[in-house]
Amino acid sequence: MNAARLAVGRHGAEQGTRALAEEAAIAFTYGRTTYAVMMATPADLADFALGFSLTEGVIAAPEELSELEIVEHPRGIELRMTLCDDRDVALMNRRRKLAGPVGCGLCGVESLEAAIAPVRHVASDLRVGRAEVFAALARLASHQVLNRETRAVHGAGYWPLGADDYRCVREDVGRHNALDKLCGALKGDASGGMVVLTSRVSIEMVQKSAAMNAAIVVAVSAPTALAIQTAEAAGITLVAVARDDGFEVFTHAERITT
Repeated sequence: MNAARLAVGRHGAEQGTRALAEEAAIAFTYGRTTYAVMMATPADLADFALGFSLTEGVIAAPEELSELEIVEHPRGIELRMTLCDDRDVALMNRRRKLAGPVGCGLCGVESLEAAIAPVRHVASDLRVGRAEVFAALARLASHQVLNRETRAVHGAGYWPLGADDYRCVREDVGRHNALDKLCGALKGDASGGMVVLTSRVSIEMVQKSAAMNAAIVVAVSAPTALAIQTAEAAGITLVAVARDDGFEVFTHAERITT
C-alpha cells in the first residue's frame, strides 16, 4: 500500500507518497486449535504455513500436513491446517505436556528447554569458494522486490551451489518469517546450497536453518554468541558480517575455500 507523506530536505519540503510493507496478524491453527499468532507480511502464506510447521517441529515431513485453508478474518488471517492422524495425536500430547497448574513452574521450565533444545546435526561435504559467496551476496538485492519498494522487509534466499542465481527468495517484515517461508518453498530441504539472510543471526535462525538441513548460512549482519555456539554444535558453517568487500566465518570454516 502507499501512504501520503511530507518529505523534508535541507532546501525545502515536498508532498508525495511512499510504498509501505503490509503487516497482518497470522494465526496458525491445527485442528481448529490456535498454536501461534505471528505478525507477518501477508504473502506466500502457503509457504509460511508449511515452513513454520517444519521448522517448529509440528511436522517432520511436508506430507504430514494434509490440508491447508487460508481464511481471512476482519482482524487477520488464519492458516487453518489439518495434520495426518499420527502427527495430530503427537501435537495433542505435546500440548498436554506443556499444560500444568498455574504456579507449578513446569511450564516455564518446559518453555526454556524448548527454546534452547539441541538442534539437528547437519552432516555435509559441501564446499564453496569465496567468489560464489560474493556472487550470492551481489544478486540478493535484485530479488528483493518488496524491499526495493518499502525498505522495510527482510529477505531469505536459497543459492544452490554451482548455480549462477537463486532458486528462491522470500521476504517478510519478520526475519524468522522470511526464513520459514523459504523453508516452505523448498519443502524443508536446503541441503544442496547456501541459505543467505539479510538479517542478524540469532539462535532461532540457526535452529530453523538446521531444520532445513542447511550446511552453509550466510548473513549480512552479525551473529549472537549463542547463535555461534549453536551453529558449531549443529555442524553449520556460519558466515556473517557479509559485505561486498569481505565476510567473516565463525564456525566450520573448512567448507569455505579461500
